[in-house]
Amino acid sequence: MRIALSMLGFGLVMLSGTAYGAAEQAGHGTHWGYSGDVGPDRWAQMKPEFSACAGKNQSPINVSGLIEAQLPPVKFDYKQGGSEVVNNGHAIQVNYDAGSGIEVDGTRFDLKQFHFHSPSENQVNGKSFPLEAHLVHADKDGNLAVVSVMFDEGKDNPAVAAAWGQMPKSAGGKNALPGKVGANGLLPANRDYYRYNGSLTTPPCTEGVRWIVMKKPLTVSKQQIETFQKTLGFANNRPVQAVNARPILK
Repeated sequence: MRIALSMLGFGLVMLSGTAYGAAEQAGHGTHWGYSGDVGPDRWAQMKPEFSACAGKNQSPINVSGLIEAQLPPVKFDYKQGGSEVVNNGHAIQVNYDAGSGIEVDGTRFDLKQFHFHSPSENQVNGKSFPLEAHLVHADKDGNLAVVSVMFDEGKDNPAVAAAWGQMPKSAGGKNALPGKVGANGLLPANRDYYRYNGSLTTPPCTEGVRWIVMKKPLTVSKQQIETFQKTLGFANNRPVQAVNARPILK
């Protein structure tokens, strides 16, 4: 079955103009984590602002049960703009200079930052990957679009190496990068993708996020994966959430 995007009603809630800041330092002011009393199954109860974590359109998901769709190409416009790397206590993040972005649904979304999760948060047909990158974008009204890229273990990844060259060892650390890092190096040559409507994967778990999951994984070396995991010190992946009635397009 083929289905046009216009029939799917990808309606998005309006997020504040600083919504991507929640993705950068999610749940600032409230201690949350990935296990125990502050783990994902407790997020929704921690404070009223986190109530969306119990919502029906949450991320990540297992990308499966796919629907054939006429997905137009995402227009990528990435310049060399990764300027600093941050250990925010939940992920390793590279903040991006203004001027780069994507076009989705005729709307420009500016690239704000990209960060990493190990193991992957989203799965594809039940497969978990050792690393996943989230490239976080916001439009002029604060609506979000996240491009997800999976990584298999294999050859060393130069773009990841450049992003992690000054990776802070402790939470709260921030280092300027010696040279601008380009997000293009985090994209596969084949830009085919899956699409679904979801949320931030960290508190406040805001819904209405366009998710673009690239079909083709890249590779990172075993040493790169181990360095990331050792630096962060814990697995920073939220478990997959119920898909409910959402269409997942390919």
